[in-house]
Amino acid sequence: MTADALSLQTLDVNGLRMQVAVQGTGPLVLLCHGFPELWISWRAQLEALAAAGYRAAAPDMRGYGGTTAPDDATAYTQLHLVGDMIELVRALKETQAVIVGHDWGAPVAWNSALLRPDVFRAVVGMSVPYAPPGRVEMLSALSQAGIHDFYLQYFQAPGVAETELERDVGTSIRRIHFSGSGEGQALIGRPAFGVIERDRGFLGHLVEPTPLPGWWNEADIAHYTAEFTRTGFRGGLNWYRNITRSWELLASWRGQSINQPSLFIAGASDDVLKFPSSKPQIENFGKTLPGLRGCHVLEGAGHWIQRERAQAVSALLVGFLDDL
Repeated sequence: MTADALSLQTLDVNGLRMQVAVQGTGPLVLLCHGFPELWISWRAQLEALAAAGYRAAAPDMRGYGGTTAPDDATAYTQLHLVGDMIELVRALKETQAVIVGHDWGAPVAWNSALLRPDVFRAVVGMSVPYAPPGRVEMLSALSQAGIHDFYLQYFQAPGVAETELERDVGTSIRRIHFSGSGEGQALIGRPAFGVIERDRGFLGHLVEPTPLPGWWNEADIAHYTAEFTRTGFRGGLNWYRNITRSWELLASWRGQSINQPSLFIAGASDDVLKFPSSKPQIENFGKTLPGLRGCHVLEGAGHWIQRERAQAVSALLVGFLDDL
């Protein structure tokens, strides 16, 4: 089957002007990207899902690309982001969807399914495992453990990471994306997303791709670079600056499982899987995700799983959707 042509739309969604790539007809599937990405991270999946008989929609998320970036730094909590996805379903004139998220998009997908099971009939998370809202707040836990130089902490102070990342946007994009990949991890031999070396910033130990890996190309790099040069990184960084606020707002759902059909996909070399919490979170899926239909960790792949293993991820998504 040949996929329908992709349509790039601008919609009024939850008080935002949201840019959304839409392809195909059929049951709706939302695709939520992470940091620092854009809707084009899902281009392969948009085409594959459309060809399989689904209507796939990949927005530039709040604060990114062609979507509004609110000035108020507190307007990026998980409740705001879940609200965006609920209203996007309505803007696309549907009442239900399957939601898929990668990186920061994964918590949005998990929490959308958690908070609104009537709207989101199934959920897929990539890279970031599901864990119910808990009693321990992440940033406080890091500090109490004597850790003060983790990248999540570095991103908290307004303007600091922006200044570093916007000094040379093209370099930032190339180093972040390559160093977090399976090829990049093999080259640098340490986590790309971890401890910040003193006086070296976030990019200090990250490396340039030489040559470009097969899953990436100059056209995509140019698109990312142009968009983040235009918008800056503030919108995406504000997601990190609401970790504590989101934890407070989600207190009513502490310990709550997600009961809809679910799927988890990650790369074996993904830095997120090296976080101390990730292994126990995955081992606890039997309780936290009783509707789990599969947990797939793809060898050799790093953080950008839907691009590094585009064909495999698309096949897993289509198989999951077809079985619903």
